[in-house]
Amino acid sequence: MSDDQTSRASFSAASRMKIALDVALRTVLVLAVVVMVNFLAAKLFHRFYLSSQTRLALSSRTLSVLHSLTNRVNVTLYYDRKDDFYPDIAALLNEYRAVNHKISIRTVDYVRDAGEAEKAKAQYRLNAAADKNLVIFECDQRIKTIPGDALTQFTLERIAPEKPDQKELEFRRKPVAFNGEQAFTAMLLALQNPQPLKAYFLQGHGEGSLTDNGNFGFLKLGALLAQNYIKVTSLELAGDDGVPLDCNLLIIAAPAAPLPAAELQKIEKYLAEGGRLLALFNFASVERPTGLEPILQHWGINVVADFVKDRTRTITGDDLAVRKFSSHPVVNPLTQLSLQLIRPRPVAKINLSSAPANLPQVEELAFSSESSTLAGHPAERPQSYPLLVAAEQKAVAGVIRPRGNARLLVAGDSVFLGNYYIEGGGNRDFVSYAANWLLDRPQLLEGIGPRPVTEFRLLLSRQQQQQLRWLLLGALPGGVLFFGWLVWLVRRK
Repeated sequence: MSDDQTSRASFSAASRMKIALDVALRTVLVLAVVVMVNFLAAKLFHRFYLSSQTRLALSSRTLSVLHSLTNRVNVTLYYDRKDDFYPDIAALLNEYRAVNHKISIRTVDYVRDAGEAEKAKAQYRLNAAADKNLVIFECDQRIKTIPGDALTQFTLERIAPEKPDQKELEFRRKPVAFNGEQAFTAMLLALQNPQPLKAYFLQGHGEGSLTDNGNFGFLKLGALLAQNYIKVTSLELAGDDGVPLDCNLLIIAAPAAPLPAAELQKIEKYLAEGGRLLALFNFASVERPTGLEPILQHWGINVVADFVKDRTRTITGDDLAVRKFSSHPVVNPLTQLSLQLIRPRPVAKINLSSAPANLPQVEELAFSSESSTLAGHPAERPQSYPLLVAAEQKAVAGVIRPRGNARLLVAGDSVFLGNYYIEGGGNRDFVSYAANWLLDRPQLLEGIGPRPVTEFRLLLSRQQQQQLRWLLLGALPGGVLFFGWLVWLVRRK
């Protein structure tokens, strides 16, 4: 057979069809890879997180709690697996299970597994609309739930305008810290202790209600305390009875009317017995004292009859971002965050020249910036004002107090813990740290701090985004097709 005949036979119709099919399959595979890359890029385009919290060793206090755990604990992650922090949460729980095998973990992806999601809703009595991204702990028919949003601390970060003439300010919630270990260890402690601690919320003087879901109500505050295994009950002192003996924490949140003398005496007695108090004031009581001010002065705390303004730390003119903190267990975890207060009153330590030996130890915790002024005295020189104070009564030899050693936490604002503003800055996290310090639960404060979140963001202008889109959707697939066509031409020859 001649060379021409061999060439024609080797490049028969069947051979050409085989080559074309080969090129087509290779092109389809490459296009499939490009499509998958584009899909992932669409999902992760704005930002993604690389955090080290799950690669760090568990704290010694968490290990101690895990080693003491004897009952079986079932943990259900009712979670969207594509949530940014789901891998961190799952990995951290796996560390818990590695230490104690009595902990079992399962995931119910309510987005992609409707059948299992319905079973979980029925088992844990979940609300289909509101209950999403939950970590559910179950032990001996006791159930504790942690919302996923409560595991991460966020701060507001201003977004750079896309256009030079854009005047409207835009902000985004930037993750700065992960509180998973603290929350999970707290749940294990709660499951091991069937009786929660009890907090009483004073009512009867115009205070916000624990059942009020309005902007200035305290429904979310009560729910957050419940997540810290604190049972909150309303309390009125108008009768003959004083503060109940089972009161572990008394909360007085900005009375709108002065407290009667008889009730003030009951509160004073409660503190003298070693009670714990969270007192919240606000700007509305500047001209109408509540009656608590003289009692707090006895404890070395002065609530100033004015409120602070700071034009350099405000968005609306009424709010004030607090970023300056001292060193104290309540505020140490907040160093990367800010408290968002509303017209806060100064709360300062009273410096006595000759302080008695049994005077409580008073510490100023949070401060406004150096450019702050008082609303009632705008002409005074700007300076930093203390806005939050903690006081602790130290043990005295030979003195026994029925309720222990008193602790007080006094804030110049109450609005920041209302339903609307509690989500701002580190306000929500402050509640947990404050309550656990007041209740003397160091296992939830010491050694189990928030883990920093390292964030990597891809910042592109709209023009760059358009160029990248054409590159991924046009140039790359087109290049693959072009080279495939060249290969076909070469093999045809």
